[in-house]
Amino acid sequence: MKAIVCTKYGSPDVLKLKEVEKPVPKKNEVQIRIYATEVTVGDCEVRRFDVPVLFWLFLRIHMGLRKPARRPIPGMYLAGEIETTGKGVTLFRKGDPVFAATGMVFGGYAEYVCMPEGGALAIKPVNLTYEEAAAVPIGGLNALHFLRKGNVQRGDKILINGAGGSIGTFAVQLAKSFGAEVTGVDSTSKMDMLRSIGADHVIDYTQEDFTRSAESYDVIFDIIGKSPFSRSLNSLNQNGHYLLGNPGLPQILRGLWTSMISNKKVISAFAEEKTEDLVFLKELIEAGKIRPVIDRCYPLEQISEAHRYVEEGQKKGSVVITVKHNQET
Repeated sequence: MKAIVCTKYGSPDVLKLKEVEKPVPKKNEVQIRIYATEVTVGDCEVRRFDVPVLFWLFLRIHMGLRKPARRPIPGMYLAGEIETTGKGVTLFRKGDPVFAATGMVFGGYAEYVCMPEGGALAIKPVNLTYEEAAAVPIGGLNALHFLRKGNVQRGDKILINGAGGSIGTFAVQLAKSFGAEVTGVDSTSKMDMLRSIGADHVIDYTQEDFTRSAESYDVIFDIIGKSPFSRSLNSLNQNGHYLLGNPGLPQILRGLWTSMISNKKVISAFAEEKTEDLVFLKELIEAGKIRPVIDRCYPLEQISEAHRYVEEGQKKGSVVITVKHNQET
């Protein structure tokens, strides 16, 4: 099968299209014929091994010291069709259209992948294409995780910093579906898009610093980890939640201390990727309450160009890779 192999840690040029062995499902596993996969900021960070110090050793051991030899095929979020099933599989059958998150097993930049039937895998929404469905897991699961941690309720005022990316576009829509009043913060080019997906207010960070206004919020969700910590806390109402989607070690430590000594809670935690949450998102999508936002689609052969575009930091929503199959595959 065709797959993108990360030949070493480095620039997008280390990603090479190669013929590799097609994976065979083990007991309780399914084989998925991939039609689309998403390129995420996290994919780019792992490719160049630009990861927090806390995770450096773990990831080097998990992936490979000098190159990602143990996990050579990147990609964690995808949509496709069940091709075959291993012994003992009862939840899926050949032909089922699915969307999934493979987690740290990776493998999404390929024509096929195998994963446990009990993994983060669900039947895709009927009203989405495979490209659209592939754009759901990272943004939807992360946004849902943090909004639940922030206990977002009807009538709450929430500010989302970095609202125009994969996670942010879902956070805006989910918060609206929960009944919150949403302010989205991002760059000039994303203002109209944020309004189109339901943001009540938008702030162009190139023109205005939300932490210097008199406005305050029940929840501040900083997806990109760049809002000034102290001033963000000052913009938070009493008993509010400051959600850190991409914190550094100093922010984590300051957050723990703040949560101990005040009635403002700082939360930084990894999202769990669970089937029931994919199903929850599927139901909202099919009800017309949320939808993925796709900026661009690239063919698998142009994966390096897709990575370069994502690294520019200006994408609106998601960047998706389409995977074309030959008749013989």
